[in-house]
Amino acid sequence: MKLELLISVVALAAVFFSCSGTRPSNLGVKDGALNLCPGSPNCVSSQAAASDKVHYIEPFKYAGSSSGAKERLVEVIESMKRAKIIINKDNYIDAEYASALFRFVDDVEFYFDDAKRIIHVRSASRVGYGDMGVNRKRVERIRTLFEK
Repeated sequence: MKLELLISVVALAAVFFSCSGTRPSNLGVKDGALNLCPGSPNCVSSQAAASDKVHYIEPFKYAGSSSGAKERLVEVIESMKRAKIIINKDNYIDAEYASALFRFVDDVEFYFDDAKRIIHVRSASRVGYGDMGVNRKRVERIRTLFEK
């Protein structure tokens, strides 16, 4: 009985700690664009085709300076639970969000297009296929807080 319990605990721990997934190597801005979403429905991007109802989400708009908008966005991200900024440089922010229960990690990227005064966003799950709309809801929550 003790051996079965130990095996169950070890198996559960393995599942629990493997939920974060491996950090993708293709994050960042390349030629003025964030990486495209995969075919799975667990990603949203403001740089997806507007006709792509599964992946497309509106970019954020801002007035004033990009540095002011970036400061505001950093404040918003830092105010959210289980969020961690990984990269904050020039016109780019990369943040990780972990789910409450299993600590699934989603990568959320922001690219500031100064010429158009918009912030492109991409939010994608590291593991799994679907996300039950979590990435879209998170981006809309960030937008709401950013616009306040």
